[in-house]
Amino acid sequence: MEFFNSAVDVLKTLVVALGAGLGVWGAVNLMEGYGGDNPSA
Repeated sequence: MEFFNSAVDVLKTLVVALGAGLGVWGAVNLMEGYGGDNPSA
């Protein structure tokens, strides 16, 4: 059961990291004017 608990903790960490990464990526795209006047967006 200890292994299961540690596996759940790892999954939680991965989910939080993925969510934070997507949040930062989305914020950067919004700041750059997502597909607007910035041709590189």
